[in-house]
Amino acid sequence: QVQLVESGGGLVQAGGSLRLSCVASGGKFSSYAMGWFRQAPGREREFVGTVSLSGTRTYYADSVKGRFAISRDNAKNTVYLQMNSLKPEDTAIYYCAASIALIRMTSGESDYWGRGTQVTVSS
Repeated sequence: QVQLVESGGGLVQAGGSLRLSCVASGGKFSSYAMGWFRQAPGREREFVGTVSLSGTRTYYADSVKGRFAISRDNAKNTVYLQMNSLKPEDTAIYYCAASIALIRMTSGESDYWGRGTQVTVSS
């Protein structure tokens, strides 16, 4: 069983930046594709991005492409989400996710989920 704990959320002005972190425990971190999802009030959870086991491949939702970047440090069991040029529409709870198959994340699914961290972008 993999446990995921996110941190780094908060309140930021439009145009600003935040970096989210997610620490994993309870499993072999390097065996899982890692990713981020988000859910805004009144909306369904949506895929943000994912990174492959080695960190060499990343995939992003069109809405964040060019502004967000995912990276991972397998030595620290940690995945990051660097968010730049933030917009009010990025306001959401951001969830860390782990899956044995990267393709599951790009399909909107995952095997394990964190509890989420709130990101609020003011205009």
